[in-house]
Amino acid sequence: MLIHPQFDPVAIAIGPLSIRWYGLMYLLAFVLLLVLGRVRIKQRPNSGWDIKQLDDVLFYGVLGVVLGGRLGYVLFYKFSYYLAHPIEVFYVWQGGMSFHGGFLGVAFAMWLFSRKEHKPWLAITDFIAPLVPLGLGAGRIGNFINGELWGRPTDLPWGMVFPQVDSVPRHPSQLYEFGLEGLVLFALVWFYSARPRPVGAVSGLFLVGYGTFRFLVEFSREPDDFLGLLAMGLSMGQWLSLPMIVAGVFMMIWAYRKK
Repeated sequence: MLIHPQFDPVAIAIGPLSIRWYGLMYLLAFVLLLVLGRVRIKQRPNSGWDIKQLDDVLFYGVLGVVLGGRLGYVLFYKFSYYLAHPIEVFYVWQGGMSFHGGFLGVAFAMWLFSRKEHKPWLAITDFIAPLVPLGLGAGRIGNFINGELWGRPTDLPWGMVFPQVDSVPRHPSQLYEFGLEGLVLFALVWFYSARPRPVGAVSGLFLVGYGTFRFLVEFSREPDDFLGLLAMGLSMGQWLSLPMIVAGVFMMIWAYRKK
């Protein structure tokens, strides 16, 4: 039986100033996007992308992730609570971010960027899709360090006890998500996008891949205690992932038909 190491969520503390591991994982995610973006630009010097545009797309992406992630959590997970306590919407230091909200925020931010640069929106999302999964994996490592988003009880040999919850071995679902949404999805989308594809196909594959992996991992992840399981025994994360899968499949079909 494994026991969660109970990491200190604060990585660096200097007087009243503290830097948390979760914040550092966000920073790592943004750095990875820049590094991978530079690699992709170097691989394709005639792609129409340059370093300045990469820096700009990161700026837009950061705004989309933070604003969309927070608003998504408010709307999808605790709407009634924040309706009664609207000022706490701005208490981001208390936690509460949604990937699906962040995804929608980034999609909107990329639309704004596409208007500014006069580039097709799907061409931009095709460019950034391979750069995202490793950053998602970094976020899941942050969840594991914090000992949050733990899994459901299990009797498998690698079951892990989270002492802050109980003494029951549970799935280390954060590590499952790191492996699938981070490493596997990165390899899948990165190598698929290494060759020219129809516009929209790379974005579609990202949607299918993330939605499928998240849907599967949710079977091992403890649902939010304030929500529980919803209709058909599915979690909120699963219900939000299903439209991603459907949209991704249709995008890939549309992309290859349209060439």
